[in-house]
Amino acid sequence: MKEFYIKNLKKDIELTDFFMVKSLAFKTGSNGKTFLDITLGDMTGEISAKKWDVLKDETEVLSKIKEGDIVKVKALVTEWNNMRQLRVTRIRAAVESDGLEISDYIKAAPEPPAEMYSYIHNEAEAMTDGDLRKLALRLLDDNREKLMYYPAASKNHHAEFGGLLYHMKRMLMTGVRVCEVYTNLNRDLVVTGVIIHDIEKINEIESNELGISPGYSFEGKMLGHIIQGIKTIDRLTLEMDFPREKAIMLEHMILSHHYEPEFGSPKKPLFPEAEILHYLDIIDARMYDMEDALVATQPGEFSERVFTLENRQLYKPVAADKE
Repeated sequence: MKEFYIKNLKKDIELTDFFMVKSLAFKTGSNGKTFLDITLGDMTGEISAKKWDVLKDETEVLSKIKEGDIVKVKALVTEWNNMRQLRVTRIRAAVESDGLEISDYIKAAPEPPAEMYSYIHNEAEAMTDGDLRKLALRLLDDNREKLMYYPAASKNHHAEFGGLLYHMKRMLMTGVRVCEVYTNLNRDLVVTGVIIHDIEKINEIESNELGISPGYSFEGKMLGHIIQGIKTIDRLTLEMDFPREKAIMLEHMILSHHYEPEFGSPKKPLFPEAEILHYLDIIDARMYDMEDALVATQPGEFSERVFTLENRQLYKPVAADKE
């Protein structure tokens, strides 16, 4: 049983516990000495860690540690740039006799992947537009195996086991309700946009079956999921003899959902369903980041600075006393 979870770590705590390696690299400091730059994780989050002044005889042993390994760490919780960090003094790979439960070390969406997939699949099946229904179901069925574990990012929002499905499901839940308010929206187009907008993250991001991503694929680095998504939709719609106007509208929804050129979208949305897709994406990403930051925050206190929220520190109110 873990004693220290990342979300509860406080400055100046000395700890000895197990964590999962999310990334690891040997680097050279300004003093010319080698240090180990490592990101450690558990089911509650991630934390940056450093092991300074790595000796030559340590390098050979430490170089055998890989992403996804569980390691035992002795460290001091410090702070750098208003963020918690571990100053590691000892680190070793876990062994079978340590008797660890892998579920303690994987950050995962709070719902079973099969249930999330079923919800999304049912929404696709319920569409009345035959072209959109056929395309959405094709993409879901073709990618089902990877959707069961894929994260929605290498870092930041929904970078967790089943994170891509969780992102899609919550966007869909919000999207179908928004369509009840704004009745001018084409519900089937909104549902399809949600399903397709990030589907190529499966090929942009590299991930193992635990939902742990070491980074991006070659094509992901060169093109990104927006261009990859447009290529996929263009190929499938031509193959399925899609009405060309409808196909171009879907490609535009993918192209514009990041809204700004600096975030990868060279055009802003040019019809209502594309506009609402962007805001569904933003709402879910922001709510995820806020929820994630506040889990580790005590009532009446402010969170650490959240990089994805313009370095804001979020406030967690004191719970009202129950009568």
